[in-house]
Amino acid sequence: MNDTSDELKTIEAKIEKLTIQKRLLKAQANENIDRKERTRRLIQKGALLEKYFDIEHLTPEETEELLKMFSAYVVAHMPERFKENNASNDK
Repeated sequence: MNDTSDELKTIEAKIEKLTIQKRLLKAQANENIDRKERTRRLIQKGALLEKYFDIEHLTPEETEELLKMFSAYVVAHMPERFKENNASNDK
């Protein structure tokens, strides 16, 4: 009878361990998805930036310098519909 109890405890411990591993794997998978979505979004935005500002020839440092020049103006004059706190602007 004691052997059965020990086996049951061993199996329950394995189940608990596997449950924790499953939870960790799900969290890692979600992080991977988030990272891939962010990477895709950054590539898309970079492509749009190059397309509309004709800056393919600039280095990343030069691009940053150019963006810094216009940043304050763009932020100050951004239409409401593009502002982050706008509820209708779903990301």
